[in-house]
Amino acid sequence: MTTILVVGTYDTKDDELSYLCGVIRAQGGQVLSMDVSVLGNPKAATDISKHQVAEAAGSSIDAAIASEDENFAMQVMARGSATLAQQLHRAGKFDGVIVLGGSMGTDLALDLCSALPLGVPKYIVSTVSFSPMLPPERIAADVQMILWAGGLYGLNSICKASLSQAAGAVLGAARAVEPPKRDRPLIGMTSFGKTVLRYMVSLKPALEARGFEVAVFHATGMGGRAFESLAAEGAFAAVLDFAPQEVGNHLFGSAISAGGDRMTSAGARGIPQIVSIGCYDLVDLVGWQPKPTHLEGLPDHAHNRLLSSVVLDAEGRRKVARTIMDKLAGAKGETVFILPTMGGNEWDREGGPLHDADALAAFVTEIRKACPPNVRLVDLDAHINDAAFSDAALNIIDGWIAKGTISSKTS
Repeated sequence: MTTILVVGTYDTKDDELSYLCGVIRAQGGQVLSMDVSVLGNPKAATDISKHQVAEAAGSSIDAAIASEDENFAMQVMARGSATLAQQLHRAGKFDGVIVLGGSMGTDLALDLCSALPLGVPKYIVSTVSFSPMLPPERIAADVQMILWAGGLYGLNSICKASLSQAAGAVLGAARAVEPPKRDRPLIGMTSFGKTVLRYMVSLKPALEARGFEVAVFHATGMGGRAFESLAAEGAFAAVLDFAPQEVGNHLFGSAISAGGDRMTSAGARGIPQIVSIGCYDLVDLVGWQPKPTHLEGLPDHAHNRLLSSVVLDAEGRRKVARTIMDKLAGAKGETVFILPTMGGNEWDREGGPLHDADALAAFVTEIRKACPPNVRLVDLDAHINDAAFSDAALNIIDGWIAKGTISSKTS
């Protein structure tokens, strides 16, 4: 039977958690309960006690209470619950997880869910679901959230609607999920839609013909988080990080961020990587929010009602160039930077609406100047959307296959 790990503070939310467990069982699922309380005790014993959780964090409930600091105490429980969840999943003890909480419980839930691999159904039922207080870098790539409406204290018909949906969702997901097969070497690629960046249209089938599986990540914040989390796990045989715009987003304070560790995980794991400049010149902003004062005066492009982009000037592009190269300087594996000197997105071509020859030249010059010794720079007299760019990337991949840097299924 499908087993769901149900996590929460059973001292204060026993009724709500018991209801959630009851719905899962009524739908034919099994429950593994984990208590992350600190001060109180549940009405009935849980499968995993709060003492076991604290011990897994190298601490104890007594130490958490003695700290007289609720933030410290919940961080102990967050570490312990994440550690235990990871161990239990590796042992095949559960198939999906659901965590219930307010802001404290959600803080813990983010750590627990991030400790589990992609493909494990992860649901958070929270009073602060979708809130801007949740930093993108702490949100697991495939986590699902449901607002716990009207559920701050006690059961009622409003919150039962949320809880019952969540119970059905996690159980259904655990039954239906098709986990990643990992039967072919995986290449991770970053991009945007093919109206602005087109290389994936030719590269994906070409790489698949060489025996690779190819996953293309939409580099709009959470896509970059998914890409980085998989790179940190060592899931990729190689990465083609051709859309580094999230680096600039973070640098200039955009809310559409993949976090400060963007473009570092593959290098830290020694994964071979090819990097380029897709949309490097743009900073994405939330379309319905005002433009930040430090970006006032720069031209912008409205992509839709959710997303707009500011076009960086020469100095802004120099900062992006230096930041990218600083990140790549720490890479432990083979790293190649392809520099298409004629532009990095369809809008910035000569004659295009966002073309700025001087700013592009400033970026190109700064990339060459800032390139560290561990990065091989490939100058390309072409645009990123030209066939010459995709051909250059494939030539590098084929060279890596030939010398054994990476291995394809057919090699």
